[in-house]
Amino acid sequence: MDPLALHIESLIFVAEHPVSLLDLQETLSQNFEQDIPEEEILQALDQLVLRYREGEFSFEIAEVAGGYQFLTKGSYFNTVGTWLRITNKRKLSKSALETLALIAYKQPVAKGEVEQIRGVNCDYAIQKLLEKELVEIVGRGDGPGRPLLYATAPKFLHYFGLKNMQDLPQPKDFKQADSEIGSIPEIEEMVAYDNEEE
Repeated sequence: MDPLALHIESLIFVAEHPVSLLDLQETLSQNFEQDIPEEEILQALDQLVLRYREGEFSFEIAEVAGGYQFLTKGSYFNTVGTWLRITNKRKLSKSALETLALIAYKQPVAKGEVEQIRGVNCDYAIQKLLEKELVEIVGRGDGPGRPLLYATAPKFLHYFGLKNMQDLPQPKDFKQADSEIGSIPEIEEMVAYDNEEE
């Protein structure tokens, strides 16, 4: 394998968050004390992606949130999900998930609008989402009192393993089939892994 690919592999392996192409280029250029062309880095990344995709590995290198990161392959999601449910003490509550979903789909949005849609006070949920760095304040609205506006933070993509906001399910994906009989089964609350303590 290309030595450059091995250096890139080591950086992605030790990084806690997705490593951007710019960060890779800057780190490698400083390390080797010469400019490393972006094309060479992309070629090395392609080698790595192919290696882990086709090899007998339970993980792969994926492009997530504008960078590259090791992620578990889909075949092992249930096993990892079970482990996370057992070990993770920092789950998002149903209230926080509903609030986060509204912010993600309607951003930038004021707390008042979120509360109007949900029909309940969202102070606690928004505070928790701010603490987890899943949402951030992006400005003020033009309405009375110039309310704070909220949007998803960069960590949102990483938290849910999304490449970009276009990967969010579209409203049409949630439509119940007209011919469906009976009630909608209760959806289990999503569990998201977070290393930080409460």
